[in-house]
Amino acid sequence: MFTEKLLAPIRAFLPCETPASWVEKAAKPENLDMLLIDHLICELKAAQSAMFLIRKYAVDKTSSDALLAWLQPFETLIYKREGDWRALADKNKLTKSVIPKSDSPYGQDLIDRMVLLIKEELHHFYQVLEMMDHYGVEYRSITPCRYAKGMLKHVKTFEPDALIDKLIVGAYIEARSCERFAKLAPHVDKHLGEFYISLLRSEARHFQDYLTLAKEIAGPKQSAKVDSRIAYFAEVEAELIIRPDTDFKFHSGAPLVS
Repeated sequence: MFTEKLLAPIRAFLPCETPASWVEKAAKPENLDMLLIDHLICELKAAQSAMFLIRKYAVDKTSSDALLAWLQPFETLIYKREGDWRALADKNKLTKSVIPKSDSPYGQDLIDRMVLLIKEELHHFYQVLEMMDHYGVEYRSITPCRYAKGMLKHVKTFEPDALIDKLIVGAYIEARSCERFAKLAPHVDKHLGEFYISLLRSEARHFQDYLTLAKEIAGPKQSAKVDSRIAYFAEVEAELIIRPDTDFKFHSGAPLVS
């Protein structure tokens, strides 16, 4: 089965499976609102994180400003509650060319991979809005879960190790998202389940893009060091997924048993 083929490298990369208790809670109708709202925010955060990497490490100010303008309508909808979400279908375009800084050691590969990822994440952001409209879910502000913050606090503070760690964290976030799409799909209604499978097919390679960049930036002489950091973050990620969690979000841990 094609889906299983996509999942094989994701499962091999992740240190553990999503707990069955999380799937059971996520499938309950009363949790659909939180699931979709947090998923919406996750898609925006994924685009923002990829954009941060380009702006910090690979482009000049002019290109950085063009990138910010690209993201602005999506952020305005969420943070200021301004604009019609349906109009975003025509906003997912980068109208100005993005070029690397002349002194950037990372160059076009980082830009090309991250720009493609941003386009896909913003498209999926729009699709989640369509799902929310379909199910009558209205957006509201929610608190972030511990997952991303719990990994990012372990990122080193000096370069290029900081960039490599951020790319590894990005890989885990993307892989876990895909694993949960697959876990959820059989337990929700057909419309939502098919949507999750479509996202899995679209995003399955994202974690590998992050890992490829991490290894390219480190260079072949540092491959063992990158592998060591991947193993380190595997332990961090597993702890966040398995440890009981009082919160319920798309990337939350095992639900706390009362």
